[in-house]
Amino acid sequence: MARRSHLTHVGCIACDEMEELGAGEREGWLDDPGLLAALHPHALALAHSARSLVLVLGWDRDPDPSSPRQPLKIRPSLAADEGHISAIEWLPFGDLLALALATSAGHLFVYSLTGDLIHKQIIHSGRVLRLRFRETKVGSSQDSVASMELCVVLPGVIARFDGSDIQSLLQRWFQEERSRIFENRFQNRNTVDENSYGRIPFQLWNVSKFGSCADAAITGLMPPPLLELQLLLLLGSQVSAITVQLRLERMLRYQHTASPLTCLKDPPRKGEKLTLSPGGTLAAITDSLGRILLLDTQALVVVRLWKGYRDACCLFIEMLVNRDKASSSAYYEHTKGDYCLCLAIHAPRKGIIEIWKMRTGPRVLTIQCPKGSKILQPSTRFVSSTSSYIPLEVFLLNGDSGQLSVLNRSFG
Repeated sequence: MARRSHLTHVGCIACDEMEELGAGEREGWLDDPGLLAALHPHALALAHSARSLVLVLGWDRDPDPSSPRQPLKIRPSLAADEGHISAIEWLPFGDLLALALATSAGHLFVYSLTGDLIHKQIIHSGRVLRLRFRETKVGSSQDSVASMELCVVLPGVIARFDGSDIQSLLQRWFQEERSRIFENRFQNRNTVDENSYGRIPFQLWNVSKFGSCADAAITGLMPPPLLELQLLLLLGSQVSAITVQLRLERMLRYQHTASPLTCLKDPPRKGEKLTLSPGGTLAAITDSLGRILLLDTQALVVVRLWKGYRDACCLFIEMLVNRDKASSSAYYEHTKGDYCLCLAIHAPRKGIIEIWKMRTGPRVLTIQCPKGSKILQPSTRFVSSTSSYIPLEVFLLNGDSGQLSVLNRSFG
């Protein structure tokens, strides 16, 4: 019997232009800390901070290298005081799609898929560590989006852009582009002064009094009567939860207050990266000692601990558990209740991906993966016309072959 594969081929992004990002220079080039990646259902953006280059790559199901592919190249014209690229993220709003770049000097740039600079503004002085676009859903319908937001993480401040403000900016820009009213204005936009772009309002919280951030995320809105946002911060050897006011009015660079909620200290461990579950109630945190902590973000207690996972990367995934229903009917359509939340742990030193059932369930799957691979997850789910519920998926990029695969939803 043939060995079952737990990966499904999606496409191939291999092209000559990837050499400009360091592809092929050494084994495991995807592990370069200067290389940044952001996945969207239809494209992969790769950027290199030292080379000031962004490639937007589509994929072809035919991995034949002779198949023509024309990746989009974006070369931001960054002045010396604007720093270099330090974070990238997709901004998906239905039919509107743009790419956000942030820099080591606290600037935010938004580009179209044609490489035009849509917007630029400064957020705060300092290196942007992470851009997190998140959509919050209520109910099981794919159209039930309650809110969207962009979280910008710097060592001493956290900024939040409301998705509706970004969406309004993109709608205006694309309408102007179609009408060609401001055609001359767009010809050399990289050289236009920042003030000509206007500003997107955002909220800014100074968290420097709690320590220097390694990573952070907005976990969600606290229940009534508080109705405040909760932030989860990785601060050296501690994990802190703080609350911040979600004001109806969004100011420009006005620093709101942040109040400590609770703190988890565990020296000499230093938190490195965190990833949130879809509902924001769980966080997986990797640390400097090769451990992975599964954290209940509401109670701020560790509910699970894994050891021996240095350089690991974690992403949440939804896997099928009620497979018997599908066998009873060829027309059965899976619903949200057929899936269970799991954690995918990519351990590059072991060359494997492990799938663990949440919260305290067993390891349900171990997948061998090539050296130099990277797991990715889009900020929005892949849309399907054949299913009413799209589960949370994890993708594997093979740095040597350029093949992009998706982890199968079933572990049975």
